[in-house]
Amino acid sequence: MPALHSGSLLISQPFLGDPNFERSVILLCRHTEEEGSFGLVLNRLTNLVLGDVLELPGGEDSPAAQVPLGLGGPVQPDTLHFLHQRADLPGAESLGQDVYWGGDFSVLLGLLMSGEVAPESVRLYVGYSGWTADQLAGEVQENVWIVHPNAAGKVFTLANDAFWQAILREKGGRYRVISNYPVDPRLN
Repeated sequence: MPALHSGSLLISQPFLGDPNFERSVILLCRHTEEEGSFGLVLNRLTNLVLGDVLELPGGEDSPAAQVPLGLGGPVQPDTLHFLHQRADLPGAESLGQDVYWGGDFSVLLGLLMSGEVAPESVRLYVGYSGWTADQLAGEVQENVWIVHPNAAGKVFTLANDAFWQAILREKGGRYRVISNYPVDPRLN
């Protein structure tokens, strides 16, 4: 079984059967055997933008207002989480490959508003994906997830709508074949 650690991608098997994670790619942000795991689904966009959930200075004209929100997972959908590429953001945790999770959101918001940070270099998510201690390791052992280690940098390089298929194709071999599985094999 591949080692689980922050910065790894979890790629769902094609016929997972759980609508929360069907054909999803999750960035593992934290993993400990004692406390469990925390991750963000990377390829589930909502119809919301930041200006829909926060009152921003400048309202709809704010440079941050149109930053799209993804659905990070089914847990606590009233929370906001973010990924970015700013090593200097206070409180940010490195996930590797110049990708950071969290930190001082008010500082990040100020950088977005001033134009110092481009909206495309930030990913915002409502909710998150979580597992209790040993739960994720058990799911990996049962082949629910394909683990792609040290792949945090993919967050800002692959298109959201085709992320699942693109990351499997990039892995090559049998994963390339899996990437072409139809959503519903009965329609094949």
